Amino acid sequence: MSELLNLNRLIFFTTVFDTGSFTAAGDRLGVAKAVVSHQVAKLEEELGVTLLTRTTRRLHATEEGRLFRERCVSILREAESAFAEVSQRTVEPTGVLTLTAPLDYGSAVVARTIATYLATYPHMRVDVVFDDDISDLVAERLDLSIRVGWLSDSSHRARRFGTFEQYLVATPSVAERIQADLSPADAGNLPWIANGALKNALRWTFSRNATETVTVEARPVMKTDKTPAAYACTLAGIGVAVFPDYMVEADFRAGKLVPLFPQWSLPAGGIYAVFPPARFRPAKVRMFLDLLIAAERNRREMSGFRGGPKNGST
Repeated sequence: MSELLNLNRLIFFTTVFDTGSFTAAGDRLGVAKAVVSHQVAKLEEELGVTLLTRTTRRLHATEEGRLFRERCVSILREAESAFAEVSQRTVEPTGVLTLTAPLDYGSAVVARTIATYLATYPHMRVDVVFDDDISDLVAERLDLSIRVGWLSDSSHRARRFGTFEQYLVATPSVAERIQADLSPADAGNLPWIANGALKNALRWTFSRNATETVTVEARPVMKTDKTPAAYACTLAGIGVAVFPDYMVEADFRAGKLVPLFPQWSLPAGGIYAVFPPARFRPAKVRMFLDLLIAAERNRREMSGFRGGPKNGST
């Protein structure tokens, strides 16, 4: 059955039909006359019909040959069109881009990137889900998943394109109530807001000068299930919480939040693009990822808090 799908033999046959001879067909296709004759003979053998009758002077198409030639032209035209369409998709994005991202990073960075993407490619459409839950790329037919933090084992391919720092933060009024000489060792007694969206929201390790580490177990005054909820409660002055830099850098500039223990660091995380299994990435994904990488690079370069608070600036 696979032999019947050999498009090359259709090309040999239609070329012989159009040129009227094996010699002329071989010249047009750049192969020997014997190759053309053999391929057409194999095609007739597979179909079980005679397509061309041969005389000493010329070839004649049978009725079956004329009918088959019409179908072959249609098949080859469709194949050429399909090839051109897929090839074009490697150059110009088309269709609908489907992706997911965490709510916090999606709101801070991905949303603006989508705006740039649609302005650059106005014929495109984007379907996006901002959610902290990890989606099944294959089951939900997603083109791309943006994930932040630390990736678990996965059969999918991932590309790390950015990093983020974490800060323990509070409003200035809450920070004023905390003793100036308080150290991370005393942090467990602070009024923590636990973020249930994190894998471990109550255990944190602070480090300094690559030699000192302090691990604390937080005792929360409240717990929320989503990062935006923890963020809103922190801004309301309820307590302290840990957030990635992309969520709080604007609040640092505006004086709404300040970092606690600025000489100490919390573990930094990665920002990843995760793809479903595929050998090639369509243009719609590659073009969007290029814009997202540029946006992330610009964010890091423009941020005054890339190490700023850790040098004591509050």
